[in-house]
Amino acid sequence: MTLTFHIEGGNFTRAGHASSEVKKMLKQLGVDAKCIKNIVIALYEAEVNVVAHAYEGEMNVLIDDNQIKTIITDKGPGIADIELAMQVGYSTASKKVREMGFGAGMGLPNIKKNTDELKIESKVGEGTTVSMTNIFS
Repeated sequence: MTLTFHIEGGNFTRAGHASSEVKKMLKQLGVDAKCIKNIVIALYEAEVNVVAHAYEGEMNVLIDDNQIKTIITDKGPGIADIELAMQVGYSTASKKVREMGFGAGMGLPNIKKNTDELKIESKVGEGTTVSMTNIFS
């Protein structure tokens, strides 16, 4: 099963829509609740990162019998130093984003903590691709 979602940069009203839809689907498929929780946390963090930092993005979700693979690709400023961005508390979020309660520097660390496999590729001035896999328990 493949699901695709468009993510609009700056649209915080819809932030979390894609991850909520995936959560509904995983519940219908009978995936373990703890596993769903981890997946949804990672997806939500990735989705909010696109909303907060990029112009637009796309989330592609592939669900099979034993795992979920997600690729989130955005068009945006990119990440200059991925290793630094992975540090808890590091954030490049704007003042406006922080005032809305986002941008605490927990996004990428939470994604890593809640996935079985994570790969981040980024090109400054072009965008970022986050690939994650969760294996169903």
